[in-house]
Amino acid sequence: MDLFYKKENGWKDCDEKDKIFDFAEGYKKFLDSAKTEREFAKKTVEEAEKQGFKPLDSFTKLSAGDKVYRVNRGKGVMLVVIGSEDIENGSNIVGAHIDSPRLDLKPSPVYEDSEMALFKTHYYGGIKKYQWTAIPLAMHGTVVKNNGETVEIAFGDEGDDIAFTITDLLPHLADEQYKKTVGKAIEGEALNILIGSIPLDDEEEKEPVKAAVLQILNDKFGICEEDFLSAEIEFVPNYNMKDIGLDRSFVGGAGQDDRVCAYTSLQAIFEITKPSKTAVCLLVDKEEIGSMGVTGMMSRFFENTMAEICAKIKPYNDLVLRRCLSNSTCLSADVCAMHDPNYPSVLEKNNAAKAGYGVAIMKYTGARGKSGASDASAELMGKIRKIFNDAGVLWQVAELGKIDLGGGGTISQYVANLDIDTVDCGVPVLSMHSPYEVTSKMDIYNAYKGYKAFMK
Repeated sequence: MDLFYKKENGWKDCDEKDKIFDFAEGYKKFLDSAKTEREFAKKTVEEAEKQGFKPLDSFTKLSAGDKVYRVNRGKGVMLVVIGSEDIENGSNIVGAHIDSPRLDLKPSPVYEDSEMALFKTHYYGGIKKYQWTAIPLAMHGTVVKNNGETVEIAFGDEGDDIAFTITDLLPHLADEQYKKTVGKAIEGEALNILIGSIPLDDEEEKEPVKAAVLQILNDKFGICEEDFLSAEIEFVPNYNMKDIGLDRSFVGGAGQDDRVCAYTSLQAIFEITKPSKTAVCLLVDKEEIGSMGVTGMMSRFFENTMAEICAKIKPYNDLVLRRCLSNSTCLSADVCAMHDPNYPSVLEKNNAAKAGYGVAIMKYTGARGKSGASDASAELMGKIRKIFNDAGVLWQVAELGKIDLGGGGTISQYVANLDIDTVDCGVPVLSMHSPYEVTSKMDIYNAYKGYKAFMK
C-alpha cells in the first residue's frame, strides 16, 4: 500500500495527446457558435437530435435505452437516457450551468450624449468591471416585437467587419481614477457601449445620432426603440476560442465558466446508450446570479421533468418521484479556481487545483465556515473516487481558495436540497469571470471522461 497521496501531471508520459487535442477542437468550435445561454441551448438540441434524442413530449411510454430531452424556455436543456433499473432506484445526474458573466442591455438602453450614441448596460454576474473596457464586444440576443415576431441577433463577432466597445480614460488624465480602488475605478453606470456618431440628415431631429443608429437597427433587424422593452440583448467578447501557449496546452476565451463543464457533460451523455441507472445531463441558467428564476436550478423544472419521466415509465404517484430523487446522485459540474503562479497567496497549495492534473472534485464550496455549501459526505466522495479510479480518469481535489479570502457557490446546494447526494466536480480555470478565461486541455478531456464514467 502506498501511504502517500500523490498528484500527477497528466502530460507526463501521456498516450492520449491526440485524443485530447481533437476533443479540444470540438469544444472550441461549439463555444464559438454558442456565446449565450440561449445559443448554447439551441445548439445542444441540434446536436442531441443528431444523436437520436427526441422531445420528451413525443413519448407516451418510456423504456430502457430511450433518449429524450426537454427545453426550459429556450435557456436550459435536460437530456435523459433511460436506464434498465427501476426509476425509483434513482438516476445519475451531471448538472452544469450555461449562463456566464456578461453585459446586458437595460430595458431602455439607447441614448445620445456629446453627439455620440451609446447603449446603457447592466452587468450580469460577478465581474471585474475594469476588464470590460477597451475590448471588442459583440451583440447577441433575442427581441420579441409588438406583433409577437421573434428576432435573433448576432452582430459584431470576430468574422464581422464591425465590433462594439466601452471606452476607458487615457492614462494622461487618469490621476483621479488611479486613486480609486480597483472595484471603484470603473462604475457600473459607466459601462456604456459606443454605437455611433453620424447624425441623421434632419435638422429638426433633436437627437440626430440616436435617430440614425435606431434607423440602422430598424433597417438591419426590423426593430424600433420600444422593442428593447421586450428583448434580451447581451454583449460578450467578440473573439473566438483560441489555443494558448507555444505548446497549445491551454484553451483561451470567454464563457468557459461554466460552458466547459456543460460541453463535456453533453458529450458524455451522447455516448451513453443503455445505462443501468437513468443518466441525466442537466443544463441550467441563472447560476451566476443565484440560480433563482424559472430557468435557474431553484425552479421546479427539474422536478417536474423527472415527474413526467417517472409517469411515462410506471404507474405514477408522488412517492415514485420522491424515491427517484432520494436515490439519485449528482455531480454539480462547475469550474473551480486554478493555481496561478502570478497570485499564489490566495490559494492553499495542498488543496489547490493545478493545470493538467485532471478534473477537480470539490467536497464543498461556500465562504469562510463553508457558508452556502452542501458539503458532500465521505461516502459520496469514496463512491466518486472509486468510479474515477476504475475508469482511469485523471482527477484531483480542490478548494476555491484560502478560507477567509472570499468564496462562492454552485448549483450543488439546490440539488442537495432535493435530497440528492451531490458533490462539485469540474474544470479548473485561470482568470475566472474575466472576458478571457483559460483552461487546460488535459483537464477538459478528463472532465468528459469522468462524467461519462459516472453516467455509466
